[in-house]
Amino acid sequence: MSASTEGQREGSLETPTRHALDWKNPEFYNEGSLFKELERVFDICHGCRRCFSLCHSFPTLFEAIDDAPTMELDSVDKKVYWEVVDHCYLCDMCFMTKCPYVPPHPWNVDFPHLMLRAKAVKFQKGEVKTRDKILTSTDAVGKLAGIPVVVQMVNAANKNKTARKMLDQALGVHPDAFVPEYHSDTLRKREHARKTGETRIGAAPGAGTRGKVALFATCYGNYNEPQLGQDLIAIFEHNGIPVRLAEQERCCGMPKLELGDLEAVERAREANIPALAQLVDEGWDIVAPVPSCVLMFKQELPLMFPGDAEVQKVKNAIYDPFEYLMLRHKDGKLKTGFKHSLGKISYHVACHLRVQNIGMKTRDVLQLVPDTQVEPIERCSGHDGTYAVKSEFHEVAMKIGKPVVERIAKGGADHYTSDCPIAGHHLEEGLAGGKPPLHPLTLLRKAYGI
Repeated sequence: MSASTEGQREGSLETPTRHALDWKNPEFYNEGSLFKELERVFDICHGCRRCFSLCHSFPTLFEAIDDAPTMELDSVDKKVYWEVVDHCYLCDMCFMTKCPYVPPHPWNVDFPHLMLRAKAVKFQKGEVKTRDKILTSTDAVGKLAGIPVVVQMVNAANKNKTARKMLDQALGVHPDAFVPEYHSDTLRKREHARKTGETRIGAAPGAGTRGKVALFATCYGNYNEPQLGQDLIAIFEHNGIPVRLAEQERCCGMPKLELGDLEAVERAREANIPALAQLVDEGWDIVAPVPSCVLMFKQELPLMFPGDAEVQKVKNAIYDPFEYLMLRHKDGKLKTGFKHSLGKISYHVACHLRVQNIGMKTRDVLQLVPDTQVEPIERCSGHDGTYAVKSEFHEVAMKIGKPVVERIAKGGADHYTSDCPIAGHHLEEGLAGGKPPLHPLTLLRKAYGI
């Protein structure tokens, strides 16, 4: 450990805290001070190494140090720093489950947000690929790819080996990586009647919920897997919870956050937060079917805009679907008259769900189904937003997800599932064929027989 860290106490027993992101401060983008902080934190990581089994950022750093002339950080080429940054996909697992030096420890290590700062510096310098800008423009891509006729061409190309090789050569999208289908018949089109207000069901408030829900469909749930939203609506309405779609929504901003385009995140906040805050004022709770989107509103936007009352209002009113259902169950308002058992389920717990610190509510709900056994797998799938799609990272992404794939393959379960739909399909690729994953919402709807 360096001299600057000598004499400090080892580890921390206090509850981790997160500092607001000072991204409006010009010093945030000062590359010189950024590298001083990278050196300080990387030196602490080198002396600890508890995160070696997480993402590829840490093996990249530790191997570079071990191969350096002095076997210390001082002789590591600075270009390696950027490689470490590129391998971080902001899963937050190091902060939440491994690092003993997170705030309030005086060493004040927040590795994911340091990586975010570095990504923001890189973005401001213009050192990002066109591919990455396209992949993170989920609304624009979804609208374009979802145009009738165009959607059939896009989906056909995504399944064509020759077309995928051309896409790899042109943009660096790996030919074997999972790319989701697009739908011109989006969730919004399928549920158009629900946009105008409350459904025929009357709300029944509970101790922890107001009993009526506005669905933030998410760009993925709208354009790529609209069935997820339909499953959610069917389940909630079966349980007497009226559901409507949010009047207006754009991408939550998580893809742009991972790119370091913080101004684009701010634009997403300006589009989403006023509409969602108004729904909260009108008595609606908010749910979203994708963990990363819920996390964006629960954690990242509040840390980027700590003084914004509307952001805080949405933070306190948004729920993971199974978190909401368990709150209803606690109040005795969840129907448990299931028609079908689900057998044994291999359940991948998505990183961005774990970060929410709500416990395994998906497992808890599914295990209410008679003759159903849920085996949680708390390891990263390796997909992580756009990371696994990129040609230079795909093989590493498959390696990261291999322990999960092996657990599923050896488990002999009737179903495998993940709260993150893209993670589920990435695991499907690792399993090399066979049955596809079923989302937990789909499984629960199947159990209800609705």
